Amino acid sequence: MATYIYAITAADHPLRLEGLSGVGDPPSELRTVKTRDLGAVVSDTPPGLRAKRRDLVAHQSVLERLMAEGAALPMRFGLVGPDDGQVLDALEREKERYTARLAELDGRLEYNLKVARDEEGQLREILHDSEEARELTEYTRRNPGAQDKMMALGELVAKEVQSRQEAVGREIASALVPAAERTAEAEPTAKHFLNVSYLVKREEAAAFSQAVHDEAERRGDEFQFRLNGPLPPYSFV
Repeated sequence: MATYIYAITAADHPLRLEGLSGVGDPPSELRTVKTRDLGAVVSDTPPGLRAKRRDLVAHQSVLERLMAEGAALPMRFGLVGPDDGQVLDALEREKERYTARLAELDGRLEYNLKVARDEEGQLREILHDSEEARELTEYTRRNPGAQDKMMALGELVAKEVQSRQEAVGREIASALVPAAERTAEAEPTAKHFLNVSYLVKREEAAAFSQAVHDEAERRGDEFQFRLNGPLPPYSFV
C-alpha cells in the first residue's frame, strides 16, 4: 500500500504521537520510519483521499505536535510515496539536504501576510494624481456613449492600479524584512495585492506581529492587513 507522508524530522526528534491519528475514514494509524539520521511520520494512504476538512485537520494536527517539540519539515497535504522502503531510500538519498533544511528551520515559524486596499480609495488617489485620468473621467461623464474613451479610461486605471500596488507591496514587504529571517513571495490573490510569507524565530514572533501591526497603522484604514500564523514553514521547505 502507498505511504502517506506527513513530515520529516531528525532521528532523535521525540515523535510523540499519542492521541493523534492520520488521514482517512476510519483514521489511519500513524507510524514512523527511520534511518540513522532522519525520520518520517507516515501512515497508510486511504483509498480515494480528498482534501476534506477532517483530513486537513488530521494532517495539520500531526505537524503542530511535531513542530511543538522540535524542527520538522512539513509535507503538503496529499504527498504519497510508493511504500515505506521508498521513503527510507529518499531519506538516505537526500540526507544532507534534509539535515541542512532542518537546521535552518529549527526554532522558526512561518507567518503569511496578505494585504488588500479599498478600491474607492485607490481610484480617488489616481484621479487626484493623474490629469489624464481626470480628463477622461469628465469626458465620459459628458459623453456616456464614447466607448473608445471609456476603454481608454479603464486601461489607464488598471495600469495605474497595478503599478501602485506593486510599488506599495514592495514597500510593505521590505519594511518587515528586518523583523524576519527570510521571506518568500507568492502570487497575489484575487483580493490581495500582496501575498508574502516570513520565516520568524519563535522567540521573536511577538515582535514580528507588532511590526505588522505598526505597518498596518501607518498605512491607515484603506489598507486591510491579514496576518496568518504561526504556520508550518511550508514556504521554506
